[in-house]
Amino acid sequence: MNSGSYSLLIRLDRETDATIGRLGRSQFPKGYYVYCGSALRGLGARIARHGRREKAIRWHIDYLLALPDARLVACIPYLSARREECEINQAVQRQRGATVVVPGFGSSDCRSGCPAHLTYFAKRPRLPRSRNRP
Repeated sequence: MNSGSYSLLIRLDRETDATIGRLGRSQFPKGYYVYCGSALRGLGARIARHGRREKAIRWHIDYLLALPDARLVACIPYLSARREECEINQAVQRQRGATVVVPGFGSSDCRSGCPAHLTYFAKRPRLPRSRNRP
């Protein structure tokens, strides 16, 4: 199976202003960010794409990952035949210290009412475990 959802853990080494597509200019505090996404075909390729520095800017997350002070720290895939990114995202946002700093980030196609699919933490958070791993 090469479909499912994923969580990216990103560290931003300093506070940064950035323009995020149609969302406009936003302030990103120094700290950690968890982004939840999905790929119902080509999950491995999608995750590999997020890890590359050089790529066309297509999604909100591409703008964040292109920042010079942004580092992709970890990625957890969740294999599934259906989109589970909202469930994973909601679990992330229930953690202590979770804050949405850019409403609408990554959630333009969300049907579950998520305020964003990017969550900020001042300290490194835990990512939900993949049930596909031992």
